[in-house]
Amino acid sequence: MRLSTPLEHGQAPLSGGMLWVAALLLSVANFIAVLDMTIANVSVPNISGGLGTATSQATWVITSYAVAEAITVPLTGWLAARFGAVRVFVTSMAFFGLFSMLCGLSNSLGMLVFARVCQGMAGGPLMPLSQTLLLRIFPPSKAPAAVGLWAVTTLVAPVVGPILGGYLCDEYSWPWVFYINVPIALACAFFAWKLLERYENILARDPIDRVGMVLLIIWVGSLQLMLDEGKQLDWFSSNFIVSLALTAAIGFAAFMIWELHAEHPIVDLRVFRHRGFTVSVLTISLAFAAFFAANVLTPLWLQSYMGYTAAQAGKTTAWSGVLAIMVAPLAAGLSSKVDPRRLVFFGVIWIGMITMWRTVATTDMTYWDISLPLLAMGLGLPFFFVPTTGLALASVDPAETASAAGLMSFLRTLSGAFATSLVTTAWENQTSRNHAELVGLSDVDQGVQSMLEASGMTGDAALQTVDQLINNQSVMLATNQIMFIVALTFVLAACVIWLAPKPNRVVDASGGGH
Repeated sequence: MRLSTPLEHGQAPLSGGMLWVAALLLSVANFIAVLDMTIANVSVPNISGGLGTATSQATWVITSYAVAEAITVPLTGWLAARFGAVRVFVTSMAFFGLFSMLCGLSNSLGMLVFARVCQGMAGGPLMPLSQTLLLRIFPPSKAPAAVGLWAVTTLVAPVVGPILGGYLCDEYSWPWVFYINVPIALACAFFAWKLLERYENILARDPIDRVGMVLLIIWVGSLQLMLDEGKQLDWFSSNFIVSLALTAAIGFAAFMIWELHAEHPIVDLRVFRHRGFTVSVLTISLAFAAFFAANVLTPLWLQSYMGYTAAQAGKTTAWSGVLAIMVAPLAAGLSSKVDPRRLVFFGVIWIGMITMWRTVATTDMTYWDISLPLLAMGLGLPFFFVPTTGLALASVDPAETASAAGLMSFLRTLSGAFATSLVTTAWENQTSRNHAELVGLSDVDQGVQSMLEASGMTGDAALQTVDQLINNQSVMLATNQIMFIVALTFVLAACVIWLAPKPNRVVDASGGGH
């Protein structure tokens, strides 16, 4: 796919305030697409109560969106080539708003799951295309700033999601979790078309790769279902999970073979021939998995064992976005002046060091003892995300940018899903192991139990109190142990970036690959 420039249409490029209005529209589109991955998580109990279903069934509200989005994200390059990047973006944005309304109007779980599938399919292309179009409309000198603005929305949205979802459910009702998207999405679609129509690319009428599309749906759908349902079904002790794993593995192998030999593949895997792109995506996947793991574990720990409400836990984790927003313009400016590998290494190592700081947490920590490391972590996030994204897209040919952006978003999303499943399972398993060890080491002489009984407790009450103390410490140890593994993953990701060659260009809007 060759992307046209505005000059080829006889149009003057956007400039000044209109350029930043377009940038804001594209960033907001990316924000609400990422936001909807997490905003519904905290509303599952409200949805199950409102629709009269079990909580375990209501989790399909999350799973259905994730599966649909995971399937459509890697199709972005093909969709943009065949129908036009601007047209696909505007259509996806409009349908995202309409299906959000349908979600809110749903009066049964079946209707809601159907609407969420449609919403996920519409939301999938928004992330990579918002990035692609940002780089297409910005001149080369301002491209890093555009990437910085886009990156901030990607990092902040998962943090804001649970806070906003909890607030809307508490103050209004669960449908408002979806209604909030409607005016934003429709307004973005209307104004984006008015501003960006001139930036449409020349279409490539390649035949549809039906075999590749079917294989993609099979293996991605099976894998996402396995990750979402594995913990609930006790992983590979379930025949259903085993069947999904085998289907995903066989489907993936068949998909790789077919796509690498197809004349017009539905997903252009050939972009991985660029070492800079492959290494950048590997770094992003490792670091984003670690970031997501810590982001999932923190509110779980705070709500389950530290006595925080959902709103308090959300406000605590939100501190990680404060410095990220403030530092993003600096990271964007440096990306065009400094070797991006150095910036990435600094950013990821910094996050790893802060995560290592969090491995000495205790049950006696105050609010600020927990919040300060999260605040400090935000300093490194833009230095990781902004230059890595720029390095990845600068490593591919201009005509491959949409495909590369789609694959990068897909693998980042998939790594987050992997991390969520792994960290919640590992946390519970490690808690059980710690509990078993501490039971054998704690109160061997029964001094604590005797002291509690002497204070007036019955024997059973004293035993329950001791067990509760042991359980709290088991959870705290498990949290610290998982954080240690997360910190090592950040360190590994920081080292991997040096495998990328030194970039010889930045993403150039005038070249068309944007």
